[in-house]
Amino acid sequence: RSDTFYSFKKSIISIMMFSRIGAVLALVATVSTAFISPAFVSPSKNAANAARVSMSAVEDVATQSIRNIAVIAHVDHGKTTLVDALIRQSGVFRDDSQADEAGDCVMDSEDQERERGITILAKNLAVIRDGVKINIMDTPGHADFGGEVERVLNMCDGVLLLVDSVEGPKPQTRFVLDKALKKGMKAMVVINKVDRPAARPDYVVDKCFDLFCELGATDEQTDFRIVYASGLQGKAGNEPDELAEDMGPLFDAIIEGIPAPNVEKTESKDLQCLVSNIIFDSFKGKMGIARITNGSIKSGQPVALAHPDKPLRKGKLGTLFVFDDLGQKEVDAAQAGEIIMFAGLDQVEIGDTLITNENNGVDAAGYLPPIAVEQPTVRMTIGVNKSPLAGREGKFLTSRMIRDRLFKELDRNVALQVAETDSADRYEVSGRGQLHLTVLIETMRREGFEMEVGPPTVIYKENEETGKVEEPWESVEVRVPEEYLGGCIDLLNQRKGELQDMGIEEGGGMSIIKYLVPTRGMLGLRSAMLSATRGEAITDSVFDSYRPRIQGDIQARDKGSLLAFADGTTTTFGLEGAQDRGKLMAKPGDAVYKGMIVGIHQRPGDLDVNICKMKALTNMRSATKGITIGLSPPIEMSLDACVEYLAVDELLEITPSLFRMAKNPAMAKKGKKN
Repeated sequence: RSDTFYSFKKSIISIMMFSRIGAVLALVATVSTAFISPAFVSPSKNAANAARVSMSAVEDVATQSIRNIAVIAHVDHGKTTLVDALIRQSGVFRDDSQADEAGDCVMDSEDQERERGITILAKNLAVIRDGVKINIMDTPGHADFGGEVERVLNMCDGVLLLVDSVEGPKPQTRFVLDKALKKGMKAMVVINKVDRPAARPDYVVDKCFDLFCELGATDEQTDFRIVYASGLQGKAGNEPDELAEDMGPLFDAIIEGIPAPNVEKTESKDLQCLVSNIIFDSFKGKMGIARITNGSIKSGQPVALAHPDKPLRKGKLGTLFVFDDLGQKEVDAAQAGEIIMFAGLDQVEIGDTLITNENNGVDAAGYLPPIAVEQPTVRMTIGVNKSPLAGREGKFLTSRMIRDRLFKELDRNVALQVAETDSADRYEVSGRGQLHLTVLIETMRREGFEMEVGPPTVIYKENEETGKVEEPWESVEVRVPEEYLGGCIDLLNQRKGELQDMGIEEGGGMSIIKYLVPTRGMLGLRSAMLSATRGEAITDSVFDSYRPRIQGDIQARDKGSLLAFADGTTTTFGLEGAQDRGKLMAKPGDAVYKGMIVGIHQRPGDLDVNICKMKALTNMRSATKGITIGLSPPIEMSLDACVEYLAVDELLEITPSLFRMAKNPAMAKKGKKN
């Protein structure tokens, strides 16, 4: 009963709370302390205190065995491949046959992700390593999907920054690292693809250090840990020439170098969960994904959704899940630091804070700051298809159906904005870039929507201080063989670009040019760049800033279009006469209408061609006599190519199986009036 023995017991408790065994012993020690302490006057009170302290000890141990990390990098630097290697070496798959059945890039589960070879949506998974649960978030590398990275960072305590051992830091590397550093996160640098013949890891490490310094990293952040890896081979090591036979060194570095969740409060009344993602389940309905910042949560608990700009929405938590391997595991309760998925709240939205509503929310905590993402820079109009060939294929045709689908997308796509227009059947959709919007349009097309899309335009804004109109600019980096360098520079100069740097890549022999280009000039640039360099140019771009608007128009394309002269069905005879005028997109038997784009003119300006005319028949010759000219195969345009091709006065008609471009009838009427 002495005070010395009481102090000794408390010391033992604090030491043993750092291990799983210590948690059990701490429980025993705490209970015994209640009986030998001077405060034994009130047994019931001491028992309650002992239970509370013991529960806090167990929760602290549970928190220490969690790591929440995001894998961030520039596009094609190997994020998904590295995550695949971590999955395969964590016992997720039963055996090799199940792993082979899953295939490569397991995390890229969407159809478009596999077809395009990129990651579009950030995804969660969890693996267990040496008793530590590692929640991993695989993120996109394209600048257009930067909103996915920004919302995912709210669930993390640290990041793995992947950098290619040859290319080094790229524009998107700067963007994602800047976001992580501003949130005070600790970054671990993984030099990936060290098995490449031209690998130069020391050079890349120096460039990474320079990047950290340029972004204003703290001394602690600048002292980053470095791991060398080959995601394709599934190997990692602390030295580039001493890789282990597995990813063990990377797992060890994550556990040692990434901090455990920082939890201030653990009681249920202090519950705070920031919702970072929304998914839809055909059975459970709308489900939220959140990270428990403070407090604890249990299934069936009365909760509320708080947001500074919305009224409080109350409800009862339904099913509760935590992430387990590639799926989810249903649990009864979860503690602070864990990433959860929950059902039962149909009003949940990204940016809401989940708080307790027990005792009618008297002691409930406040809301957390909502998720803030960069504003969109490009917009397009999406509306009802009004062409003469409309309504032949699609299942969803009306403006109400299109409107409901677009606003439903806002539930999960934080970087997207949808607004009404003056027309009741057209909507303005704004995003981070052309690719961001075309992925949405392609998804809707596969769902059975039929619609009409306008050309992409940039979003201007007025500077509140100067009163001048500003437009978005992008930082562009182009890697190209030296023989095509002049053509690339000419293209970028035509689009009002400003040269920032130019040089030759060490060891690779490729020329590198860096430009600042208005986003207006970037629209349609990629296809023109590939044509000028025979497909050998590699273009990377990321949003830079808003700058004063450049007066005048920027030339988008230097060739006009071939337009159908009248409604009808194309014929071989008509196409033969038109193919001398340019490259055709139509083939015999296609249905066309007046003003529809059927080819690319070989000169500037548009040209009407009659591709539906029939060969005249007389009693002097047969229908097939004299046909010696063969038809060139038509150009097959993808959705992205069609959107890049569109001029200001043109529209794109989208059906589940076809893309048709045409002149905008509304603008044609305005032109006649003028």
